[in-house]
Amino acid sequence: MHKRNILLTAGLLIALLAITGYAFRAPLAVALVQRIAARQLGIDALTELPDGLHVGLCGAGSPFPDEKRSGPCTLVVAGKRLFVFDAGAGSARNIGKMGFNHGRIEAIFLTHFHSDHIDGLGELMLQRWVSASNTAPVPVYGPAGVEAVVAGLMQAYAQDQHYRVAHHGEAVMPSSGTGGKALPFATEPTGRVVLLKDGDLEIAAFSVDHAPVHPAVGYRITYKGRSVVLSGDTKKSAAVAREAIGVDLLVHEALSTPLMAMLGDAAAQAQRPKLKQLFADIVDYHSSPEQAAETAQAAKVGYLLLNHIAPPLPLPGLEKAFLGDAEKRYDGPIRVGADGDFVSLPAGVKQINASRRF
Repeated sequence: MHKRNILLTAGLLIALLAITGYAFRAPLAVALVQRIAARQLGIDALTELPDGLHVGLCGAGSPFPDEKRSGPCTLVVAGKRLFVFDAGAGSARNIGKMGFNHGRIEAIFLTHFHSDHIDGLGELMLQRWVSASNTAPVPVYGPAGVEAVVAGLMQAYAQDQHYRVAHHGEAVMPSSGTGGKALPFATEPTGRVVLLKDGDLEIAAFSVDHAPVHPAVGYRITYKGRSVVLSGDTKKSAAVAREAIGVDLLVHEALSTPLMAMLGDAAAQAQRPKLKQLFADIVDYHSSPEQAAETAQAAKVGYLLLNHIAPPLPLPGLEKAFLGDAEKRYDGPIRVGADGDFVSLPAGVKQINASRRF
């Protein structure tokens, strides 16, 4: 009987606490949010990372809607320097979710000008400006044509930028820091060009085959003996294979031909023949997971991270189907990328650490 009374009293206390908590849920939630906001705004992942080369997917997807994969975007940290490669939709928000301060982005590099690689660029340039009251526009490197892209976005955001300066003032929102500065470069069809060489850091671009899209490039980044190649959008490419020889990490685009064929069949059943044709056309200027694996194996890379994942993979088990025979063609680790994936290459060692930032 005594035990029953104790249990009854405990039950009543729990119920009372629950009722009290529910009654005061609004102020409790506000207090909790205040603490979280202060902590989040104080985070700067650049100060937490060990010296080395770090690569994060701020967008692992393609033009297809995918809950796990936003538009193409790769974040690269070299020491304490932050760079972004491509800027698809969702890039700016995912960079924030990964714990990085947009204001510390030193430069943006574009692989080509398909819409899914640039449709987040306006927002990213804006966030880079406002997050740290930057007084100079962010450099935007890209092949020929980048001038028109940046100029168009600057024009589109001109009124917004005017409003922000007028509202907050030059001290908080210096008008000299708005937007981006286009820095075009040219590469020979079989060559490469070094865009940035500063001490232990080198960033080079090289031509890839994404015809009829031209020019289109990939990038190789090296820092203190660690290295990564970003393929950009491309067919299976001798240039990627050449640049990837011996690198620690290859971030390579991948599209599953069998899964795309299934989408084509679904479009036919839905009586959308032009969409079926579009799905068929996509295949011929991208690489399959198996082809990416073959490139990684031939180049003897340390880790293969697949990005620009197409089509979407909404159900458990689809990642295995997406890979096909890729795991038989490359004897190193392979990951089907998703937003938030993060690979660290600490300086001075051969270690490769894969994790997630969110």
